[in-house]
Amino acid sequence: MDLPVRKQGQLEFFVEEVTPEHAKSRMPVQGGIINAFGTVQAGALVWLADVTATVLALGKPSAEQNQRGFPLAINLQSSFLGNVKSGEIIAESRFVKRGKRTMVVRTRVTSGDKLLAEVTTTHMPA
Repeated sequence: MDLPVRKQGQLEFFVEEVTPEHAKSRMPVQGGIINAFGTVQAGALVWLADVTATVLALGKPSAEQNQRGFPLAINLQSSFLGNVKSGEIIAESRFVKRGKRTMVVRTRVTSGDKLLAEVTTTHMPA
């Protein structure tokens, strides 16, 4: 076994829409997020879901460094249901609960008509 192995990847994504009840992002499938089987690495799917849920909880596409009240994820549950080798991945987040101290967001990650993951996150203001 030859160790250590170091790989470097990149994530590119675009926030497409943010409303008070919905956020949508997309990420092209590219070399930096592909695993050894030629499909999207699970961490990239979770990352896109988490970022999209955080954008929804924040209420805008970006945050400032050390922002007061930033919606910090305190729990994340994911179910992986499919995968792809090419195309674009879409994450769509909606509130399950929107409280002052706790927000729960459900995010569906898809590619075309294919469901790739369901991710539920819980956020609290930092």
